[in-house]
Amino acid sequence: RQFSSQGVNKPFKRVIDVSSGKRPISFVRQVLAVCLYPELLKEESLHLDVRHRAQRLLDTCNGGSVGSYSVAACGIPQVLKAVAEFITRRDGGVCSRSEDIIFSSGSQMTLTLFFHLLASGEGEAQTGVLTPMPCPHTLPILLDVTGIALVPYQLVEERGWAVDLDELHRAVTTARGRCQPRAIYISNPGNPTGHVQDRETIEKVIRFAATEHLILLVEEVYQDSVYGQDKEFMSYKKVLFEMGKTYSETVELVSFHSISTACLGECGLRGGYMEVINMDPAVKKYLSNMHGFSSPPVLPQLALEVMVNPPTSGDSSYNTYTKDTLSQNAQQACEFLNGLPGMSCQPAMGGVFLYPRLHLPPPVIKEAKMLGVEADVLYCQKLLEEEGVCLGAGCENRQEDTNFHIR
Repeated sequence: RQFSSQGVNKPFKRVIDVSSGKRPISFVRQVLAVCLYPELLKEESLHLDVRHRAQRLLDTCNGGSVGSYSVAACGIPQVLKAVAEFITRRDGGVCSRSEDIIFSSGSQMTLTLFFHLLASGEGEAQTGVLTPMPCPHTLPILLDVTGIALVPYQLVEERGWAVDLDELHRAVTTARGRCQPRAIYISNPGNPTGHVQDRETIEKVIRFAATEHLILLVEEVYQDSVYGQDKEFMSYKKVLFEMGKTYSETVELVSFHSISTACLGECGLRGGYMEVINMDPAVKKYLSNMHGFSSPPVLPQLALEVMVNPPTSGDSSYNTYTKDTLSQNAQQACEFLNGLPGMSCQPAMGGVFLYPRLHLPPPVIKEAKMLGVEADVLYCQKLLEEEGVCLGAGCENRQEDTNFHIR
C-alpha cells in the first residue's frame, strides 16, 4: 500500500524503527499504575501479586503517596536496601552496602555527575577517559560537554568485538602527552556490540587499570540479557573482589545500572544508580550531594525495586514476566543478516542491539562522499525512504575504522 507523505507516495504504511526500543513488560507498568492511582488496589482484574507489590511500595513512600518527596535525600531507604541485596545475590554473596549506592535520573545523568567530578585541567593536564570504539552514541557528547578528552581504543570485530589488552596499552601510551588519562569506560554487555566479556578478559582489564592508575567506569545496563552460547554475565565487582586484597581494596570502580535494561526497557522513566567502590569517603560524599537538596524522583525508584525484585516462580505474573523472546529474535536476526548479500554480523551474545558490517560497493561510497555524508548514513537514509525501516548508522557510535556498520 502507499500513502502520501509531504506529497510523495511511499510504498509502506508506517515507519518501523529497529534502531532502539523494546516493548515494556506489563508487570512493572501495572504496579506503577496502581501506585499512581491506589483505587486500582481494589481492581480484581489485576493479578494479586501486582496489587500486593504496589501496596508494599506505597508503604515505603511518605504518606503512602508517590506524590511525596523521598523520605531521605539519598532516596527511599527500602529501595536502596533492595538494590544492595540484589547486587549481593547477583555476585554470589560479595557484599553490597546501601551507602555505596547513589540513585539518579538514569545512567546518563549518573555518568554526567561523575564526569563533572572527574573533569579538570587543560592541554596535557586535561582529564582523559579511555573509550571503546564503537561506543554508546551519547558517550562522546557527555565527555565533550563535561570537558573531558575522549581517548579511543578499538574493539576487535573479528573476535566478536572483544577488548584487546595491547590496544589498551597503545591507547593510554598515545594519549599521554596530549591529555591525562584518569579512567577507562567499559560497556559489558557491550553497547552497541552485544559482546559479553569473560572472566579472563575482566581480570586483564582490572590489572591494566591498577597498573595505569585508572578508575574503572563500568556500564552494566544489559546484564539481564545475556543469551550467547556458553556465555554468562559476570560483574566487574564480583571478579575484582575475587582477585584478592591487592586489587579488591585498591582499584576504584564505579558500576552503572538503570531501568533502561533490556528486560525492563523503561528508558523514558529515567531511573538508575551507581555503586561506588574503593572511592575516598570525601569523594563519595560529594557525589551523593551533587543532587543538591533535591531527592531522586520517586516513580523511577519504585521501578528500580521491581527490576531488582522481579516476580518469582509461583507468583501469578511470573509466566508473563519471564516470557522473553529476545534471545530467539537476536539469533534469528543475526542469521538473517548474515544471509544478506553485502552484510556480515558477529554472533549475538547479549544486549538489545546487533551491529552488522556493511560491505558497500564503491559507487555507494563515492555517492556518499559527493553528498558530504558517511556511507552508512546514506544507506540508512535510502532504506528509510524506500522501505520505511529506520536503522542507526554505525558512525553515530564513533566507529572510526574504514568499515561501515549499522545498529
